[in-house]
Amino acid sequence: MCALHVVVVPAVGAGTIEVTTGVAEAAAPYAEAALGPGPTAPTPERSWPVDGPAGTRPAVLRSWEPPPTPWAAGHRGVDLAASDGAVVRAATPGQIAFVDTVAGRGVLTIEVSGSGHPPLHTTYEPVRATASKGQRVAAGQPVGMLEDGPYHCRAPCLHWGLRRGTAYLDPLSLMPPTAFRNGPSRLLPIFGIPLPRGVPTVGPSRPHRERPAPTAHETTNVSAGTTGAALLGAITLAGAALWALGRLRRPPEGSRRARLRSPSRWAAIRQRRRRRCGARAAVKSGA
Repeated sequence: MCALHVVVVPAVGAGTIEVTTGVAEAAAPYAEAALGPGPTAPTPERSWPVDGPAGTRPAVLRSWEPPPTPWAAGHRGVDLAASDGAVVRAATPGQIAFVDTVAGRGVLTIEVSGSGHPPLHTTYEPVRATASKGQRVAAGQPVGMLEDGPYHCRAPCLHWGLRRGTAYLDPLSLMPPTAFRNGPSRLLPIFGIPLPRGVPTVGPSRPHRERPAPTAHETTNVSAGTTGAALLGAITLAGAALWALGRLRRPPEGSRRARLRSPSRWAAIRQRRRRRCGARAAVKSGA
């Protein structure tokens, strides 16, 4: 039965991290890597292995994906975008420890100077080496050229790795924080592009004139005129509403309601009532 262990591995940089529990056999390579100190804090003696477009930093097509166990699948390095035949440079100062072909790819390994025991090793592939084994190189010194595949990704790229002993680490941890910053934005002049239609030309012939701010007296007059106009409009709307209401309440001409409300109708009714009253009075007096 395998015993469970918790292995503390120095982080790449400063401090420590705790590795998840696992069997003793799986933790052995990482325990070997923990024997030596982690790489020193990033210094200016660092360089990107390949250049990006227009001298910027290269794009990372695939980042470091450590496997859960030494024999499991993963991505033990980073893939940097590059072009065919691009110059490959040493990321750190050190000594070239290995130059050969592995699985059809040219591989170059550099032992990082002053990286403790066991020392750190950076790997580059696929590379056609221009430096020889045992040669000491400085950061940024050309050590080879990017071969025409096979690559770790679909587009041309450089696979850059970092390991201590048999444990693989993230090679981006070697770079200082300033290496991941883009340059400042710059506005460049534009020549030969016509202006769109409708854009006025500003010049001595058409000077720009600022409208003076209104004085207190002018502001009061404007406010009074605005209030008077608003009041007049409200009165007009009220009169129109009353006129429309009267038109709606008036019965249409010729209707029974209009005939009942006409003055001649009421006059005829009053006349008939008088006649009835006179006839009744005559009957009572004869009786």
